[in-house]
Amino acid sequence: MILPVRAYGDNVLRTKGKEIDKNYPHLQELIDDMFETMEASHGVGIAAPQIGLPIRLFIVDVTPFAEDEEYEAEAETLKNFRKVFINAEKLDEEGEEWKFNEGCLSIPGIREDVSRKETITLRYMDRDFNEFTETFTGIAARVIQHEYDHIEGILFTDYLSAFKKRLLKKKLNNIRTGNVHVDYKMRFPKK
Repeated sequence: MILPVRAYGDNVLRTKGKEIDKNYPHLQELIDDMFETMEASHGVGIAAPQIGLPIRLFIVDVTPFAEDEEYEAEAETLKNFRKVFINAEKLDEEGEEWKFNEGCLSIPGIREDVSRKETITLRYMDRDFNEFTETFTGIAARVIQHEYDHIEGILFTDYLSAFKKRLLKKKLNNIRTGNVHVDYKMRFPKK
């Protein structure tokens, strides 16, 4: 089932997610619905807060990047990179910072360059609650960092300068009030 994506301004996007266990109600169905919602929205990741649930769950699917010439060196890693992250905990970020033009399903129509470190190490559980400690690099790390931020109540716009935020203020207010066109289901904060 395709779920509505929560828009910028919704308090759930600023809530630090709570850990869940394997008895979380309808978890497998929820994960499937998140993949369906992400795909219908043409995203490469989505976190539970973006569908209104303040829990530590996000998914990524970076397989579309495998076809991009810019990521040719990573293509082998990317072509089957579709993962579920439950109760993720960031253990380390390292390497050079690099800029990448990020967008967010909760903040439609706005894309900005954000600097992030090139490598992230996480401890997390998959959809079957198998525990992993894994290090990710490149574009996969970038998408994971963005989604991890969501379960911490952080948005990519938080990394922008005060000047850039001022320039985007009207666009952000338009998103908050539902004065924006999107081609996927969204839920806007109550006025």
